[in-house]
Amino acid sequence: MTDSPLADMRVHYDLGRLADSDLAGTPLAQFGRWFADAQAGGVIEPNAMVLATAEGNVPSARTVLLKDVDRDGFTFFTNLLSRKSRELHANPHASLVFPWYALHRQVVVIGEVTEVSRDEAADYFALRPRGSQLGAWASQQSQPVARDQLDAAYEEAEARFPAEVPIPEFWGGWRIRPTSIEFWQGRESRLHDRLQFVGSGAMEDPARWRVIRLSP
Repeated sequence: MTDSPLADMRVHYDLGRLADSDLAGTPLAQFGRWFADAQAGGVIEPNAMVLATAEGNVPSARTVLLKDVDRDGFTFFTNLLSRKSRELHANPHASLVFPWYALHRQVVVIGEVTEVSRDEAADYFALRPRGSQLGAWASQQSQPVARDQLDAAYEEAEARFPAEVPIPEFWGGWRIRPTSIEFWQGRESRLHDRLQFVGSGAMEDPARWRVIRLSP
């Protein structure tokens, strides 16, 4: 390991700090502030988040896109037969990480997960580009497939739905209702700022949350 170039790879975190007095009064307000900073700061796909799930003792992680955040939590949409969905059905708890490297920041969410209503999923599905709608029909997500089979399934869906594309029965969304949300700001000498909201319920209600500073 001592001869590996990885040992010397490091970034000097000097873009800011997160004082207790800087923190918004609620996790929803604080996330909104930092998300706006990520958009203004040129972060590529600031709504990209790493989703970690687990079934039994085997964890898995992947990047998904945040499609809504409100008082009730963080929402994304996916195939309901995918690995992530199978694991969430078996163990309805998950963690999210927003890795905003350009700002030397990350947000870590831990919480309970519930499936969104069919009406909510259908409303979002109707907003998706046609290609993404057809792709949802073509893909048996997480299942082995040959590329020509996938392309053929897409062409079949395209022919089957020449106009409006309905939402598949196997497609929907999940909402993570946080029990903790940590805001991490990189600092010099690895003495990072870590302020964590701990609680439950509406993310806009300050009475439901308390703040803890964690050691880096």
